[in-house]
Amino acid sequence: MSRKINDTIIRAYKGEKTDYTPAWFMRQAGRSQKEYRELKKKYSLFEITHQPELCAYVTRLPVEHYNVDAAILYKDIMSPLPALGVDVEIKSGIGPVIHNPISSLEDIEKLGTINPKADVPYVLETIRILTNEQLNVPLIGFSGAPFTLASYMIEGGPSKNYAKTKAFMYKNPEAWFALMDKLADMVITYVEAQVEAGAKAIQIFDSWVGALNASDYRSYIKPVMTRIFAELQKQDVPLIMFGIGASHLLLEWNDLSVDVIGLDWRTSIEEARALGVTKVLQGNLDPAILLSDWETIESRTKKILDQSIKDGHHVFNLGHGVTPDIDPRTLKKLTDLVHAYSAR
Repeated sequence: MSRKINDTIIRAYKGEKTDYTPAWFMRQAGRSQKEYRELKKKYSLFEITHQPELCAYVTRLPVEHYNVDAAILYKDIMSPLPALGVDVEIKSGIGPVIHNPISSLEDIEKLGTINPKADVPYVLETIRILTNEQLNVPLIGFSGAPFTLASYMIEGGPSKNYAKTKAFMYKNPEAWFALMDKLADMVITYVEAQVEAGAKAIQIFDSWVGALNASDYRSYIKPVMTRIFAELQKQDVPLIMFGIGASHLLLEWNDLSVDVIGLDWRTSIEEARALGVTKVLQGNLDPAILLSDWETIESRTKKILDQSIKDGHHVFNLGHGVTPDIDPRTLKKLTDLVHAYSAR
């Protein structure tokens, strides 16, 4: 007997009317879950993602525990970069650290290309396990966007102001666009492989692109994003764009061939619509609110849902990822609230 898949979120991403507002949470896989924390005592993030059965287990845990309407593949935006020759390490308490940062056009020309079946077979096998055997909701695959990936590759790790990245962009436009093209090719190939393996939607994380003003975005980033989404539209799955602190870029994203725009907590649904955003929206409760009392959580969530119900084209999420100190029971209660309050 085939499994019945709850496709509510896919229909919502396509702009169709649904019986309730679907919900999932960025970084729902792992982070605050007890079972995940036990695994992390034995394995690093990369070690988990290299073991498909274990990675599938981590990915499906929040679906089982929180009753969310989608799974998000457990991995990191750094996962495909080693295939290009990038020496990356995920350091606890720091994040991605690049041991061979980019500083010249010559460095970029040395970068390789990705062959997903050869370079990341464990990612594709995890997707196949989940979509063929284990999930009753759609699986969302994802990739980092060129600017955010480049920022790590140039800075050598996380940055507060992306000064080195922006300086490289301004001073070395030939090298910059070469890097953008190299990373765009990787993103397209990597995402196509995820969809072929069974991912039913794709989110592109440009987490740090809000560091650029709109003019620079149009000059240095938008052309490559236009190419990426034009190619990915051929996969016929919903495409989601998300970044942090990027309200000034929402109309730029609205021009792209995306189906959904993710909002962080700084911009409400009503504010996005007033700006002229026409895409389906996703978001956007501040994760920090989930550390408050339930009365506050409920009030803030209902405020978003009131706008969601009125808008009719919205998927509930957080404005950024789940933090490790959020109680998993709160996430389950939050999902139940979203479903019950928004039920038509």
